[in-house]
Amino acid sequence: METINEVQDEIIEEFSGFDDWMDKYQLLIDMGSGQEPLPEEYKTEQNLIDGCQSRVWLQADYREGRVVFRAESDALIVKGIVDLLVRVLNGHTPQEILDADLYFIDRIGLKEHLSPTRSNGLVAMLKQMKMYALAFKAKEETV
Repeated sequence: METINEVQDEIIEEFSGFDDWMDKYQLLIDMGSGQEPLPEEYKTEQNLIDGCQSRVWLQADYREGRVVFRAESDALIVKGIVDLLVRVLNGHTPQEILDADLYFIDRIGLKEHLSPTRSNGLVAMLKQMKMYALAFKAKEETV
């Protein structure tokens, strides 16, 4: 399994082929479009992320010491953004997720090219993913 940083470096490489942000947005849309839909049973109020203008559902499960994320959004660009986050953090231990420095967000220029509402949504998605990791880590320590 690739490390979080290896996946981030792959994403940076994928985005480095584009100079124009319209092309990068299209790449995000394409990534989101290729995403497997989240089963309807997970599209619940509990899985909706607060702080996102569009609707984003995030499901996290804990399997064999690793966090498994699945997500979906009803907005094309946001769907691509959440797909990137899942791609980077999915399948890692709670501690790896908590320790992760997600430098790819700045390196591909994502933060500076998002509207304030999408940027807030990105922060909310990351915060929720780290909260799941923290909860699974705490659960791990009580066993």
